[in-house]
Amino acid sequence: MEPGRRLNQSRAAEATRIVVARPLLLVVGLVAIAANLRGPFTGVAPILGTLESVFTLSPPAAGLLTTLPLLAFGIISPFAAAFARKWGLDRALFVALLLIAGGMIVRAIGVAWGLFLGTAILAAGIAIGNVLLPSIVKRDFPTRVPTIMGICAVAMGGGGAVLSAVAVPLEGAFGWRVALAAALVLPLVGIVLWRRQLGARGGGLAAAAAMPPGRQRVWRSGLAWQVTLFMGTNSLLYYVLIAWLPMILTAAGLSPSAAGSLHGLMQLASAIPGLMLGAVVNRMKDQRLLAAAMGLLMGVALVGFHVAIGWATLWAFCFGFGSGGGVLLALMFMGLRTHNAHQAAALSGMAQCVGYLLA
Repeated sequence: MEPGRRLNQSRAAEATRIVVARPLLLVVGLVAIAANLRGPFTGVAPILGTLESVFTLSPPAAGLLTTLPLLAFGIISPFAAAFARKWGLDRALFVALLLIAGGMIVRAIGVAWGLFLGTAILAAGIAIGNVLLPSIVKRDFPTRVPTIMGICAVAMGGGGAVLSAVAVPLEGAFGWRVALAAALVLPLVGIVLWRRQLGARGGGLAAAAAMPPGRQRVWRSGLAWQVTLFMGTNSLLYYVLIAWLPMILTAAGLSPSAAGSLHGLMQLASAIPGLMLGAVVNRMKDQRLLAAAMGLLMGVALVGFHVAIGWATLWAFCFGFGSGGGVLLALMFMGLRTHNAHQAAALSGMAQCVGYLLA
């Protein structure tokens, strides 16, 4: 009897380890996905001047290169939830990672059309990830939405900060192709980690107990429009500065390397709210003052860039913190203001469609 008892105890211990490990592995996978949702396109800004020179891009063409991801986000976002309902949430996110990796490869092949086509492809993948990340958090961590979204926000800001900070040094040492292709490590890591989720459970979003998509009248909801406009305004300010801050700083006399570092600092600061907002929001019933504070920080920073560029480090930090806190609150609202994963995906698709088209 003793060997049998030991065998049963071993099986019970193994089952306990699996139960504990699966949520941890899922969080690691979500962090890997989140790390791909900013850096692959924000990392272009520090070397935009080089790309203009190499491909003889006009200022409008260079502007299109930085605007193209936002257009793709706005166009693709409304369809992401339907894609997830058909193929499953986990598979949809895996496809998003494949698109991001494929777009990076096309973008770095060395021809102008590849630069634009690759950017559009990776932006489509990021759009799917942007929309579905709040939905999967709502599905798998319904009682810990602020905490898990905070962790993901740290990964978003951290990934963008690293790629912005290393873009100019890599371009100087190895050329612009390596500077662009360096970001490929992020989706490759995500693909390896997220591959474990495929087949681990059936149906993904389609299996979630939720109202049918046809009854989700988010476009007629006043609350949904509040979340949408809040995110849209934040996105408008954030992506304008993400695209042009390095060139604004170099025009003011900073070196390209210093401008790239401040660009990275701004994105690193955008990750900081993820370390604290989750715990704060969990204790608050009303987040209006918190949202207003994030907007005020962004406003002060924008005025500061205009009237006191010598304090650019402070303004970059303030703007990054405010914009990071704002987008994190918007992502939290998609889980906190909905009842299930279907509604979270629908609200996320609406908010990101309108928000990114506005941006």
